[in-house]
Amino acid sequence: MVEMGRLLIFVGITLAVVGGLVMLLGRTGLPLGRLPGDVVYRGKHTTFYFPLASSILISVVLSIVVFVIGRLRK
Repeated sequence: MVEMGRLLIFVGITLAVVGGLVMLLGRTGLPLGRLPGDVVYRGKHTTFYFPLASSILISVVLSIVVFVIGRLRK
């Protein structure tokens, strides 16, 4: 149970840090969430939002970062 507790604490801290970074990036004026390819449907009483292009861009950047970190650790 101790290992699970440590894992939950680590995941919580990681989510808090990522949330803080997202809030800071939102203030910089980067167009994440408003890129061409992000799907936004505004109906009469509903709004559907799916950031497809932003998700792909973030995935590519994080993959490159993880690859570089992995290469530096060897």
